Order: sequence, then structure tokens, then C-alpha cells
Amino acid sequence: MTQPHTLIIATNNPNKAREFAAMLKDYEIEIKTLADFPAIPEIKENGITFEENATKKVQTVVTATGLPAIADDSGLMVDALHGDPGVYSARYAGDHNDAANNAKLLANLGGVPTEKRTATFHTTLVALKPNGAKLVVNGELPGRILATPRGANGFGYDPLFWSSRYQKSLAELTAAEKNAISHRGVALRRLMEKFEEWWVQA
Repeated sequence: MTQPHTLIIATNNPNKAREFAAMLKDYEIEIKTLADFPAIPEIKENGITFEENATKKVQTVVTATGLPAIADDSGLMVDALHGDPGVYSARYAGDHNDAANNAKLLANLGGVPTEKRTATFHTTLVALKPNGAKLVVNGELPGRILATPRGANGFGYDPLFWSSRYQKSLAELTAAEKNAISHRGVALRRLMEKFEEWWVQA
């Protein structure tokens, strides 16, 4: 069943799969996603840390398929909210409802001055092989939360997250600009620095 040249990205998002495929183009690796394995059990993201959630995802996939896999968990940590929404970012105001999540964030930051609206986007990537070889990397992007949404690109909290480097919200950036600074971009580059050592482990 095991095909050493196959790597599963624990996502149903085809854009993430393409991103990994592009970064791994120099390796003879076939990238697959959860969409290719409908029998994989539902993954419950009920951990209290990003690494715990990503590990739950990747462990479920590796156990079900016998293939190596990579999973990520990401979120927004707002200092004035003691790190919330954190691991609950995608379901802060319900289940993956961007508009509701943004509205709740703005409501909870009502009255908080600009200089105290600092925040960090965080990503943890966990790579796991059937033999137990594990690789964990993190990426972060500091910024602050705007009082009103700006821009039409991106997703999630991007319209509210201000980048000091570009002096724009993430939703005002092109995909290339965002990838150059994003928490996921940082984590992916760190993953690639260590990928070959992990991949060749017996």
C-alpha cells in the first residue's frame, strides 16, 4: 500500500496542494490531498495548541493511509484579547464564517486604541512518516488589527490585518506579496530547509 514517492497534504484546499507541489517540484513526489482519500475518518481539531491540532490531523491521515503526510494549523493571536481567537480562529463566531468571525473580532476590540491592537498570525506545520519520523516548523507574521476591513483579496481575517511592511491590509496585497511575508510562507520555507533530511529517513 505504501508508496514512498507519495505525500499527502492534509487539506481539501487545492490551492494548498498546488503550493506544496510547486515547492517540491525538484523531488519525485506525487502530491495528494484528503480529497483523494474519502475513507479517512473525520479529523477532530480539539487540541489546545496549533501543534496539537496539526499533529492530530497528520496522525489520522498517516494511520489511515500508511503514507507520509503534512498538516498545518493556523490562527490569529490578538494581544489585547490574551491571544484569542488562537486555535479557534476559523470557528470564532461559528463554523468557518469569515464575515461573522471578523465582526466578532471587531466587537471584542471595541474601544481598544490603535497602538494596543497588535496581533500575530501563526502557522504550525507538522510532517509525519509512517515510521514515526516527525518534523515541526512554525511561522509568524506580526501586525495589528484595523478598525474597519480593507481590501478584497485573501480570506479570513486578511481584511483586518495590517502589514507595516507594505502599509496595507493583507487583503490589499497580491498573492505574491502576501506569500513573501505570510506566516504560512515563513513556515513553508522553514519546512523546505529541513525537508530532505526528513524525507530520506528510513
